[in-house]
Amino acid sequence: MRLLSAGDYKKVFDQSVRSSDRYFTVLGRYDQKQELARLGLAVAKKHVRRAVDRNRIKRLLRESFRRHQHQLKGFDLVVLVKPGIHKADNPALFSSLEKHWRRLNRAVST
Repeated sequence: MRLLSAGDYKKVFDQSVRSSDRYFTVLGRYDQKQELARLGLAVAKKHVRRAVDRNRIKRLLRESFRRHQHQLKGFDLVVLVKPGIHKADNPALFSSLEKHWRRLNRAVST
């Protein structure tokens, strides 16, 4: 349930619905023929210097996606992080991601 190829990422970057806040920018491309949601991560070393912090953020992203993937059927998602995200605590990041998942679903349903 991951985006693997550069082509998959390119499709999402070219045609996407965007949701953004102080921690993340989430790009979502909806395809109603697709049965599963797929996730791609872009946690840049430029924004999060320490590997331990990048890994924590990626674990949180994957866990939040796992919990909400049934709501995100048909989406290809790419999550980009913003500078300063490593200072945020886990509950704040989970809350932020839940808001993004809801926004994407609302954008498609309207």
